[in-house]
Amino acid sequence: MKERQMMHRIGLDQWIVASRAACCAAAMLVASVAFAAKPDTLGDDSVLPELSTRFAVGNETSEIPDFQKHISPLMGRLGCNGRSCHGSFQGRGGFMLSLFGYDFEADHKAMLEADSGRIDTADADESLVLAKPIDEDMHEGGKRFDKDGWEYRVLRTWIAAGANYDAKQRKKLERLEVGPAEILFDQDKQTTSLRAVAHWEDGTREEVTGLCRFHTNDDAIATIDETGIVTCTGVGDTHVVVSYDNAVVPVTVIRPVSKLTGDDYPQLEARTEVDRLIAVKLQKLGIVPSEICSDAEFLRRASLDISGTLPTAADAAAFIADNSSGKRQRKVEELLSSPGYAAWWTTRFCDWTGNSDAQLNNVSPIRQAPTQHWYEWIHRRVEENMPYDEMVEGIVVAQSREEGESYREYCEAMGAACRNGEMDGFADRPGLTYFWARRNFRQTEDRAIGFAYSFLGIRIQCAQCHKHPFDQWSKQDFDEFKNLFQTVGLSQKPRDKEGLEQYEAMMTTMDSGLKGNQLRRELQKEFNKGAVIPFPEIVERPVRGNAKMVRKKGQKARRVVEPPTAKLLGGDYVQLDEMAREKLMQWLRDPSNPYFAKAIVNRVWANYFGSGIVDPVDDLNLANPPSNAPLMDYLADGFVESGYDMKWLHRTIVGSDAYQRSWQTNDTNALDVRNFSHFVPRRLPAETLYDAILVATASDKQAAQLCSSRDGRAVGLASSSPRNNGRGSSYALQVFGRSIRESNCDCDRSEDPNLLQTVYLQNDEDVTDRLYDRNGWLAEQMKSLGQPMLVGDTALAKAKQQGNAARQRQITMLKKRRQELVQTLAKVEKNASSSEEQLKNKTTRMTRQISQINKRIKALQTGEVQDVAAGKSAELDSEQLTSLVNQAYLRTVARYPEPEELSSSLAYIEAGDSVASGVGDLLWALLNTKEFVLNH
Repeated sequence: MKERQMMHRIGLDQWIVASRAACCAAAMLVASVAFAAKPDTLGDDSVLPELSTRFAVGNETSEIPDFQKHISPLMGRLGCNGRSCHGSFQGRGGFMLSLFGYDFEADHKAMLEADSGRIDTADADESLVLAKPIDEDMHEGGKRFDKDGWEYRVLRTWIAAGANYDAKQRKKLERLEVGPAEILFDQDKQTTSLRAVAHWEDGTREEVTGLCRFHTNDDAIATIDETGIVTCTGVGDTHVVVSYDNAVVPVTVIRPVSKLTGDDYPQLEARTEVDRLIAVKLQKLGIVPSEICSDAEFLRRASLDISGTLPTAADAAAFIADNSSGKRQRKVEELLSSPGYAAWWTTRFCDWTGNSDAQLNNVSPIRQAPTQHWYEWIHRRVEENMPYDEMVEGIVVAQSREEGESYREYCEAMGAACRNGEMDGFADRPGLTYFWARRNFRQTEDRAIGFAYSFLGIRIQCAQCHKHPFDQWSKQDFDEFKNLFQTVGLSQKPRDKEGLEQYEAMMTTMDSGLKGNQLRRELQKEFNKGAVIPFPEIVERPVRGNAKMVRKKGQKARRVVEPPTAKLLGGDYVQLDEMAREKLMQWLRDPSNPYFAKAIVNRVWANYFGSGIVDPVDDLNLANPPSNAPLMDYLADGFVESGYDMKWLHRTIVGSDAYQRSWQTNDTNALDVRNFSHFVPRRLPAETLYDAILVATASDKQAAQLCSSRDGRAVGLASSSPRNNGRGSSYALQVFGRSIRESNCDCDRSEDPNLLQTVYLQNDEDVTDRLYDRNGWLAEQMKSLGQPMLVGDTALAKAKQQGNAARQRQITMLKKRRQELVQTLAKVEKNASSSEEQLKNKTTRMTRQISQINKRIKALQTGEVQDVAAGKSAELDSEQLTSLVNQAYLRTVARYPEPEELSSSLAYIEAGDSVASGVGDLLWALLNTKEFVLNH
């Protein structure tokens, strides 16, 4: 009881902060095993000692430092190519280096720029790159090393030897070996040193610790200095990250939060492999997981997470009363087969793939069709549990026309799929072509970024301009990857001769001068008459190769065109032809792909826990490793082995004790937000919260219908636009942060708390109307019990019932809304870009809304609101009142009230003016508790 009261009292923002804290913890996937640490070879005598030893004062050497291996990393270690120095976009003091120094050729050229004085091979000591860092010449960066230091000697030796670099002889780093791979601390201020060894393709091995860059993912737990010394600063776990050349290696740092480690750790049963892998990490940390949650908590939690809706009051009561074994597993199977499951996960896939009204504008002559088509296409595949890789294949290799289909037949099929009530006809087509047709997907750079977000879970946009600061991707990697997306495009006209003739035949009734919106309106009119109209289609674009002159001995030079190529991220080069997207899909599906399976596994995990094993979920980079790498590997490998079975993934996660743990914490896990030792309460997603309000306030029959269908629910909406009407579901979804789908980034969905969310739940007429709806639960109960119900305008009646303060709040809100409408009306009339008919419709609609608001304000000010219905109400006994309270709790928080909650609720109802007002207030209060707003 105390814990539930705490959840009711604590502010929503505090709970959200606690939940979102997991997003701030470092957690990420090590994407390339090529850079994994293997400390067992670090002590090998064949490893070259550090430059600091080889170039120490008094140690004469004939070695000439290498620009790539030594000079460029040294510049990075000294901070010369950092963001605040010469690595910034504008450079510093006329000298610009590539950020973090990974464009060796450009940096070498900049250092040797003529007349700059930076490098003087004739008199090395006069070189500015030596004079400035020792502070002999004015240097904004201050002194960076001593004249008798090893850094000076390395740079001077390289300059004196000619300051050479051959871009054609670039070395390949096979892996960076860092040890120890895991650091276990047991006290504050404890330190340990890292050692890094570079393994080059030619077999050379060299210790490069002094040339590495280091940073920590959480300095409240561990810090690391420029020499690689790690210092413990607090309890918990994090990673320190080592960077050298194109390698990025994370090292786990752990300091237990309690003394319950090793043999002192309690013996806990791990029912599943998921729980065993989590327990291994928790034992190192001395964290004891919470107990398993109650049946009521599990039912509400799983229903919201799997199917996006509350259980009905009847379902909650039945589940709580069921004492049979295996009921949780059976409930999971039931939820996975429900319409809500398909609807909610379709919504999530629409978020991740970018189903946006705004970005699909003008890609079809029929407005709104693309958004609905997109939703229906995914919904069909989620409902049928199509393997994830096959669904993605339908997106990646999508073609507009099916094999053997003419352009006219394609247009006829698209037209049929756009008829009212037949939007799901598009789902029969094998490919989701709209993915490639979006307005924000026209440039190859945007496609590369969006594709990486959607299917790889990585943020590659930094590499457009420079080496990614925390990953292996360079600008060259980005440029070579984006080339993959040159071959596909949207064409308004078919490219083949027969198709073009059919297109022109369809356009014979059109004015040849029509373009853009005018043409689309005319096509819409023809379509409404039943005519076949042309539709844009996805086409493959030829890509030109690179031409060069080739001369063979004894022959004249001739022009040769090399086939255009692109490169898969971290993979092979592929030839750009009509099969480019098929090659891209083959790479995604390849078991060795380090991203594809893990990206979707991580997103699904985050849906159930509020944070991913890697967090943020779309930021898989080498410096942001998983909080539990073995767990990530197990789930990803199992997902692939299952045949990319989405329901296998759901069952595996939801069936674990980790998911079923209580949100209530103990002394060891109260601060844990990244190791899944307890359930972290989190605010419901916008669609789920809105649907929960619908189910909670609907009659028993309506609630059952909502839970058994996607019709009338927010999770069944294809559109992501807040434009519809400014109020109702559109307004609520916007307030609670529904994904705007402007990009494919998960950041398009907001979980941040704000004042409008509280105002909506407490005062918005949409909520009040649902509470006092004539066909809602409250009216249904009052009718069955012979009790009077508020009549007339329910929003006004509720305001009067709540007293003068509530009435004044309603008046203030209505006046604000009226002012907004007046301002909008003035703008519409002033900047009229619509037709005269459209302008008239807009102004008429807004004028009518203003008039209705004026009537409401007058009624509230004068008190002209109908009171309760006439007639004597029947007396209710305690059993009937108790049943009402129980039902109110079951339909909102899916549990029965505690004894104290029951007694206080009964006392409030009995003291009120009517049963209807008392029960209505109780239901309203429950909707405004943190227990309702949060999934816990």
